[in-house]
Amino acid sequence: MKETIRLGRIAGVRIGLHWSVVGIVVLVAAGLGGYQLPVVLPGHSTVGYALGGVAAAVLLVGSLLGHEMAHAVMARRNGVAVEGITLWLLGGVARLRGEARSPGAELRIAVVGPLASVALAVLFGAAVWVSAWSGVNDVVVVVLGYLALLNLVLAVFNLAPAAPLDGGRILRAVLWAWRGDRFKAAVWSARAGRGLGFLLAAAGFVQLLTRGAEGLWWVLLGWFVASAASAEQQQARIGVALAEVHVRDAMSGPVEAVDGRLTVERFLRAGGFERRHDAVPLLDAAGRLDGLTTVNRLGQVPEQARAVTPLEKVACPAEQVPVAEPDEPLAVVLPRLTKEAGGYALVLRAGELVGVVAPSDIGRIAGARGLRIDIPGDSGPGRAARASPPQGWWYPGQQHPR
Repeated sequence: MKETIRLGRIAGVRIGLHWSVVGIVVLVAAGLGGYQLPVVLPGHSTVGYALGGVAAAVLLVGSLLGHEMAHAVMARRNGVAVEGITLWLLGGVARLRGEARSPGAELRIAVVGPLASVALAVLFGAAVWVSAWSGVNDVVVVVLGYLALLNLVLAVFNLAPAAPLDGGRILRAVLWAWRGDRFKAAVWSARAGRGLGFLLAAAGFVQLLTRGAEGLWWVLLGWFVASAASAEQQQARIGVALAEVHVRDAMSGPVEAVDGRLTVERFLRAGGFERRHDAVPLLDAAGRLDGLTTVNRLGQVPEQARAVTPLEKVACPAEQVPVAEPDEPLAVVLPRLTKEAGGYALVLRAGELVGVVAPSDIGRIAGARGLRIDIPGDSGPGRAARASPPQGWWYPGQQHPR
């Protein structure tokens, strides 16, 4: 789920809105301000009802953000990179780049979201008490009570033991700790998620037939849960198939890194891509990893600018380059791969660069097991062939173009 509007960062986490989040605002604002508040509290002005509905919608979106921020912060504390948070029609999604490395970390990341929602429910509940005691307008009191109830419902619903809900993550962590197999635990959790999704959708259809449009929300929610669970089940099956494959089995090494200050032209004249792969790690002036450049990234540099453009200017920054350890399961590394890094991952042992995992390496191993894995990269999913250099490039040993 990619954002349509980028809002900025909170605690270093990128926050964005999908266009469908407008649906939450409209549904809550119209439903509360246009129907529920006038019924519960007759006699107030139309403007007051409308303001109450809009305020409730905005605060609900803020509550969803708080829930997802809790996941994101806990994930980072447990060594899982966070790509960002996107709020959309059916709630929020914290996009994690990778997987937890232990059942305990998985459990902590999962449970903190419902705990945050419970904390928000308590906070809004306390605000209800203070507002009522202080004699604040009844509309304000009801709106705060409404938000307390919604946050409590959000916490309880998310504890359902089915992926992709937080309860599904908790179930996966428990099964992983019990049986010692993270991938089979993920399959069981995803199956539970598909079952829950179908039940929600079926209940929504029944409600559509008996009570009208109220069931549409449950149909959408059921569809989302079932679709997300199916995707997770597919990913888990890949994990089961690759359970005995480790990063060391797929990586190539040793890896030669180059100075990121080197210009594109000098790099190419020195035979920069006379290597097995189309990606080269870069080092900064202190000899530390500074990023990763690929043949497609350098191909975007105009020929007349290659003599003055350093490699570091057209590289994927180090913080965006996926890294792995040699003894990690290969399936755990797959979710970390990004388009920005061309589908590559660098392999580090005790902080030292020892290898690189390329899309072609993964494709070869997956193909031997009858799998098709979509790998985000410069040249599309599951790239197996070496990219061709852009026109006008030459390597030593080839005839220089006249």
